[in-house]
Amino acid sequence: MFRRREPVPFAFVAEADRFRGNVTPPPRERPSRGERAGRSLLVLTLVAGIVGALIVGMPALSTPSAPPAGQSQAAPGH
Repeated sequence: MFRRREPVPFAFVAEADRFRGNVTPPPRERPSRGERAGRSLLVLTLVAGIVGALIVGMPALSTPSAPPAGQSQAAPGH
């Protein structure tokens, strides 16, 4: 049989890695002082909220050491 010598369609996809390597992305912009201060304030607010929620929720998470002493309001026999 006669064999074709031309490349198969879409053969350029296999060679695309060779051409992609010589392109460098632009350098990233450094955040300004205001952006850094805003991010720090956001993180500080989130941490303070979590700590505050734990402090407020600690009494609900702790188990009582002794059952509350007191008489029930129900009359005996009823």
